Amino acid sequence: MCPIIQPRILRGFRDYTPEVMAPRERMVATVCEVFRKFGFQPLATPCLEYADILLGKYGDDAEMLLYRFTDNGGRDVCLRYDLTVPLARVVAQYQDLPKPFKRYQVAPVWRAEKPGRGRFREFVQCDVDIVGTDSLAADAECVQVDDAVMTALGVADFEIRLNNRKVLSGLAALAGRTEDNAMHGILRTIDKLDKQGPQNVRSLLVCENGLTEERAGRIMDFIGITGDNEERLSRAAELLSDSERAQQGLSELRSVLELAQAGGVPPDRLRVDLSIARGLDYYTGTVFETILKDLPQVGSVMSGGRYDDLISTFTGRDMPAVGISVGLDRLLAALQELGKVDAAAAAADVFVTVFDEGGRADATALAARLRDAGLSVQVSYTSGKLGKQFKQADRLGARVAVVRGPDERANDSATVKDLGTGNQKTLPLDDVAPAIEDILKKAPQ
Repeated sequence: MCPIIQPRILRGFRDYTPEVMAPRERMVATVCEVFRKFGFQPLATPCLEYADILLGKYGDDAEMLLYRFTDNGGRDVCLRYDLTVPLARVVAQYQDLPKPFKRYQVAPVWRAEKPGRGRFREFVQCDVDIVGTDSLAADAECVQVDDAVMTALGVADFEIRLNNRKVLSGLAALAGRTEDNAMHGILRTIDKLDKQGPQNVRSLLVCENGLTEERAGRIMDFIGITGDNEERLSRAAELLSDSERAQQGLSELRSVLELAQAGGVPPDRLRVDLSIARGLDYYTGTVFETILKDLPQVGSVMSGGRYDDLISTFTGRDMPAVGISVGLDRLLAALQELGKVDAAAAAADVFVTVFDEGGRADATALAARLRDAGLSVQVSYTSGKLGKQFKQADRLGARVAVVRGPDERANDSATVKDLGTGNQKTLPLDDVAPAIEDILKKAPQ
């Protein structure tokens, strides 16, 4: 006898059972519909990339999380960490793509990070990116997409936080460090603010980034600027008055805010947050993160920014780009925690009973007829005892049961039962599908 293998799963990974997968699929469909409304086209890339495609793009902290291995052909490969660097590789490889190139992609990514609340080692990202234009209208459009996605998913209380990496570059003077590597390290440290809190971040600025207590304090004071958006921008402009690049970043922030509001994003959903850095090294301009106000400790559920230098690492030529990504699994986990996700996982909306085995072929034909009318239908595998079949239909999440007994077969009709209310009526076959559609329209989603 073969030894029994214990069924188990790697930590940080998960199975998606129907009650999770059903709302997840609905979310993906909703997100993709929004993406298409903004004119984005679908793209798919492999889950594996040559290691040198991904290395050197994210920063030291992120690259420690890459799943990297040698495959059976002796190639040095990595599971993709995000969808952005693979997109940069695609744009460099297929240079005849029309520009601006607007693409969306929904696919899993892998990060060997410590699992936690809403954090998994395998998760799905839903990305949109605009490649080939440096217009701030593209940055604002990403913010509009953010707002449209969250609204379409039924999220009411959220906040889109914006900053600009050029503004943060002005921190070099406050930090007394102008080297690129030093600034990347400081920005990665600032990005840990939500996870580790201001005291730990201040300590890391001193211990890991080599700043004095006084300079670390200046940076903490800067990223902690409060007030409304205009007050934050004005105060930042005063503190960074000697930095031309920082002033350019503040000007860009104002433009993005103005254009996003012109595009219908409510002003109270937009907040300038000078602590938003985004931990990845490839960001160069606008950066944004979306927070659920009812569950801020989950972290950002939609984020991104401008990365004008990334594609040039493959081509040697400038190619501006900006994008934003929905962290689907983190958002789904948060909405489930808030009780805002319908976990119904119906195998089908309609359950066709089988009165007796002699009527099975007739029930099968009726199910095919209803499917042709656009309905999702399941036929019972057992016969007789209609009460037992109704209970089975209810357990499976069906909203309607249909009966074709001897009387209905003789009269060319069927009985339609609303499993939610218990009401039922016998109708001619031609009227069955419209009656079911009416019930489904009235049923809670």
